[in-house]
Amino acid sequence: MPAPFDADVAIVGAGPTGLMLALCLARQGVSAVLVDGKTEPTRESRAIILQARTMELLDQLGIAGQFTALATVATTLRPGFEGEEVAALNLRGLAAGTTPYPQLLVLEQSQTERLLVEALASAGTEVQWGQRFESFETSPDGVTLTLSGPTGETRLLRARYCVGADGSSSDVRKALGIPFDGTTNPQSFYVIDATGVTGLVPDSINIRAGLSGFLLTFPMGSGDHARLLGTVRGESEAASSEPVVRGQLEQTFSVRYEKSAWYSTYRVHHRVARRFREGRVFLAGDAAHVHSPVGAQGMNTGLQDAHNLACKLADVIRAGAADGVLDRYEAERRPVAQRLIATTDTLFGFVTSQKRAAQLARRAIVRTLAPVVADLAPRTRRSSRAFEYLGQVRIHYWMSDAAKAAAHGHRDAVVGRRLPWNGDNYDCLREFRWQVHAYGASAWPDLSPTRIPTSGLPVFSFPTIRNDLLEAGLLYLVRPDGFVAAAATPDDALEAFLAAGPVIR
Repeated sequence: MPAPFDADVAIVGAGPTGLMLALCLARQGVSAVLVDGKTEPTRESRAIILQARTMELLDQLGIAGQFTALATVATTLRPGFEGEEVAALNLRGLAAGTTPYPQLLVLEQSQTERLLVEALASAGTEVQWGQRFESFETSPDGVTLTLSGPTGETRLLRARYCVGADGSSSDVRKALGIPFDGTTNPQSFYVIDATGVTGLVPDSINIRAGLSGFLLTFPMGSGDHARLLGTVRGESEAASSEPVVRGQLEQTFSVRYEKSAWYSTYRVHHRVARRFREGRVFLAGDAAHVHSPVGAQGMNTGLQDAHNLACKLADVIRAGAADGVLDRYEAERRPVAQRLIATTDTLFGFVTSQKRAAQLARRAIVRTLAPVVADLAPRTRRSSRAFEYLGQVRIHYWMSDAAKAAAHGHRDAVVGRRLPWNGDNYDCLREFRWQVHAYGASAWPDLSPTRIPTSGLPVFSFPTIRNDLLEAGLLYLVRPDGFVAAAATPDDALEAFLAAGPVIR
């Protein structure tokens, strides 16, 4: 007889992705053991941006307020060329009506992890630090992990499923033998956590292009504290030293700083795992994909991996859905990673290219087009789409392979996307369960079960339509992760919902 399970899910890696996964599982009644070979949480600032979609997920967990209380709110993008600012893009104007979080929040990764650890502890789960993953064995009903402790002792951990959220050098991915396809860019980046910064617009995200360099900055609290990211000019050790980079910042971008709390250089990788699932083992976050920091979406993508996977695991473990539901995790999240890598790879190549044509194009685009875009953006629908892509609220999933084939590549404006924000329809998502939404008072004089056959799902009615993507007279089937699985009239709802909802009977 096999040993009893220690938990439903074993999670390797207690960074943001692993912590989010454990927390989302706990909120849905799924037990998890979270282990990490480190002896304590991350202390470095590392990733610092929380995108709009990530804040929506934290709101669903009921903890967004803790993050906004600590974060610096960046509402303006300031493009420029070398030492010159040329335009200002107001994010709140671009995002009006699309999300309750129409800005970027700047918060050190160490703080993000601390808040997630505290929320997880409140949910009854503690991180098991100093427990290094060594190997695993799978069986038809579970996974047995071998872990080593701080003094070299070993222990076994048995769970129904295992998730590798252990970073870009993932030992879990290596144990699975899954290739990590992609490239490493020869260009190096520097990152500086600096104080006493001058030459930037405070409380804004400054984006500076140059003929021979690139600079991206984020406000970090007080007006003179900022995160600086840019390209190292040259491959020698001397070229990547802080004094040389500091001199180039002043010479090219007219940016100076008094001191740095952290300085580092690194190579940019563009890679995606060939598979996100191997039987009962999954990959999430940097273990599954890494890409350029351009766009500041890396940590956010991992957090959203975790949220997506947690909801599917809960459907299978707690609601009795078929194991095949878990295949949809890779089907939905891997294309997101591929598109993000392709986009950031192209953008990174453009902003770092030393070809004369690219240098001249950067100057022309920033100096000529950026002011025009800043002027026109608040007046056009396309500008809000730009924010939706940046904030990761415009992601689309195919709900099934059959739906993808039937659509012939046409993506629906609502089905397969995160529920359009109506100003009053997100609080009910905190239930983390399948639900039905109806919009428009005149279309719903009767919300009785005979009018809306939902197989016992909760029904939420919103009399006022504030988002023109939502249509009166339709019923929307909403997944626990907030994505719309189906839309149908009352007469067609039961058939459509049964086809789209794996836990509906």
